[in-house]
Amino acid sequence: MEISCAFPPGPDVVEHAVLAERLGYRRCWLYDSPALYPDVWVTLARIAERTSRIALGPGVLVPNQRHVLAQASAIATLAQLAPGRTVVAIGTGFTGRMAMGQRPLPWSFVAPYIRQLRALLRGEVVEVEGALVRMLHPPGFAPPFPLEVPIVVAANAPKGIEIARELGDGIMCVGQPQPGFAWCSLLTLGTVLEDGEDAADARPMAAAGPGLTVMFHGIYEAGGAGALDAMPGGAAWRAAIEAIPARERHLALHEGHLVSVTERDRGLLDGGMLRTLTFTGTRAELRDRLGGLAAAGATEIVYAPMGPEVARELRAFAEMADLG
Repeated sequence: MEISCAFPPGPDVVEHAVLAERLGYRRCWLYDSPALYPDVWVTLARIAERTSRIALGPGVLVPNQRHVLAQASAIATLAQLAPGRTVVAIGTGFTGRMAMGQRPLPWSFVAPYIRQLRALLRGEVVEVEGALVRMLHPPGFAPPFPLEVPIVVAANAPKGIEIARELGDGIMCVGQPQPGFAWCSLLTLGTVLEDGEDAADARPMAAAGPGLTVMFHGIYEAGGAGALDAMPGGAAWRAAIEAIPARERHLALHEGHLVSVTERDRGLLDGGMLRTLTFTGTRAELRDRLGGLAAAGATEIVYAPMGPEVARELRAFAEMADLG
C-alpha cells in the first residue's frame, strides 16, 4: 500500500513537501479551495521546482471553478514542470463549493467535464459551451499530446462510485475505502500518539483537532443536525452556528478548515471522539488499522498532517508506516 500526504497550499507547504519526498511519501496532494487557501496550481508549480521524485496533484478539483480548457492548460503546465509526476483528483466539491455557499455539483455536470478534460489532454477538439476548443499550445509550451495524466475521481456514494469506475483511473475516498478499484486513495486525518500520551492531551488535540472539527462540519452540511446533538459538544455547537444568519453561516462554518480550531469549534474537542473519528492512536494501533484498510480495498493512504508541528506529524506517520 502506498503512503502519500495532503496539505492545504499554505505558506510552509513547499518545505513540507520537500520533507515528505525525503521521508518517502509517494504523492503530495494539495487541496483546491479558493475561499480558504492560496491558488493550488501556483503552489504545485513551486513544489515541482523544489522536488524531483514525489508525485504532485490537486485533490480535489471542482469543475465549475475553472473552464475546462483552463484546467487542461494548468495540468499540462504542471506536467511539463514535473514530467511523469502529475496526478489529478476531481470531485463535486466539499469546501470548494460549500465555503462559497453552494451545494456540491451534480454528477451530471462533473462527468461530462471529465470527458472533455481527457479529450483536451489527448489533443482533441472538444465542444464547450457551443464552441469548439482545442489545446493550441505551440511546441515547447506544453508537453507533446496526447498527454497521459492519471485522473482519480473523489466519490463516496453510489453514483460517484459508478462515475469513478467509468471515467477514473481510480477513486479517492474519505472514511472508508471502496473495494474493487486497482487504485483506491483514502484520506486520513489524525496523529500518531507518543508512548504514554492521551488523545485528550494538548499536543494531539492541536495536531488532530482541526480534523475532528471538520467531521462535525461535514455531518452538519449533510443535514445531520440530529446526529450532531447526540455527540459531545454537538448541541451547543449547533446552537452557536445557527445563531449566525443563514445567508452568511457558510462563511463562519469553514473557518480554519484543516488548519486550526476556531473558538466556536473548541467545545467539540474530545479525546474519545478524536480516537473514534480520526486516524489517531498509538503506533501499534495505527499499523493494525493500516492493515485493515488495505484488506478493505485501500491501495493508497493519503495522510493529512495538521496543527503547529506538521514536520513532526510527517515524520511520526512515516516511521509508523515504515516508509524507511
